[in-house]
Amino acid sequence: MYFRDIFGLEEIKRTLITALRQNHVAHAQLFAGAEGSANLAMALAYVRYIFCHNKGEYDSCGTCPACRKLDKLTHPDLHFVFPTSSTPKITKPLSQDLLKEWREFALQKTYAGISEWLEHIGAESKMPNISAEESRKIITTLSLMPFESDFKAMLIWLPELMHPTAANALLKILEEPPPQTLFFLVSQEPEKLLITILSRLQPVRIRNFKDSEVKEFLQEKMQVEPLRAEQIAHLAEGNLLKAQYLAQEIVDDNHSLFRNWMRICYSRKYAELCKMMEDFGKMPKEAQRNLLQYGLNMCQETLVYRFAEGKLNRLSEEGMTFVQGFSKTIHTENIAKFYELLNNAIFHLERNANPKIVFLETSLQISQIIR
Repeated sequence: MYFRDIFGLEEIKRTLITALRQNHVAHAQLFAGAEGSANLAMALAYVRYIFCHNKGEYDSCGTCPACRKLDKLTHPDLHFVFPTSSTPKITKPLSQDLLKEWREFALQKTYAGISEWLEHIGAESKMPNISAEESRKIITTLSLMPFESDFKAMLIWLPELMHPTAANALLKILEEPPPQTLFFLVSQEPEKLLITILSRLQPVRIRNFKDSEVKEFLQEKMQVEPLRAEQIAHLAEGNLLKAQYLAQEIVDDNHSLFRNWMRICYSRKYAELCKMMEDFGKMPKEAQRNLLQYGLNMCQETLVYRFAEGKLNRLSEEGMTFVQGFSKTIHTENIAKFYELLNNAIFHLERNANPKIVFLETSLQISQIIR
């Protein structure tokens, strides 16, 4: 990952580069940003810039030995720690046991979250964490001198999932860091970290992407047409992971599915509803999540329509037609409950609840709300 691979966020890139040029790099930094932000991407690009032998004014050279190794995340002075869980092949793995899978994931799904990581390693039904044993491995790893660079770097992804013993061990290392060691903690929920750990980290706040940055990414990286890219960017709300999911799905299909789902819920045709839930249950998990997310977005558009009379909506003609009708049943008195239902459905699906049961229960409650 290079700085140039990250769309936008120029102000953060300049701050990081300036700190290095002025020799003001803190020994421990926290790259904090929501899921779908560039927190991991920015940390990887910064590590590359630090290790690069021929730094440019705005980015790494891409040709030196360090850059070539970082193209595959195999630099000997860069170490990774991340949440793990039992997989079909390994019971109680440490980070070093899943390095191959992690490198593939970090290079291909840089903006993803823990659900995507667990799916990548085949451990969707497990509870991940950074174990106490991992902390002992960290101490051993950092006791070594750098092999090729002036520094050795430890990148810890999602430290909020640390076992308490591991968190306390990390605190001790941060208080008395080994020489020539840099720590990069990449967090999506920094508020879950120990206060004592947070106090020893220099925060680097990674904002969500702007709509223009998401649109540019979709057009250049995924060859999405400009109009559709603009619609997706609006729905994604700065979350590049969500934008990628929406771009991979056929938006018109999501619209048709959600529209028909709401109509059946309203009419209380329960036989048709059960048949639809069977079909929903057979959909891939990503498609199920995207459908629910599309529903949340349409609720938002409906609320905007009610208060702004359609002046702020950015939907297709078909979408606006649906919103106009939907606004007669979704209003300020029930919108909060509607949001809660759809968010709870996403929550349970991500934790491997039976999708047919989740959708049916959600449908029955929606039927009550909109009537």
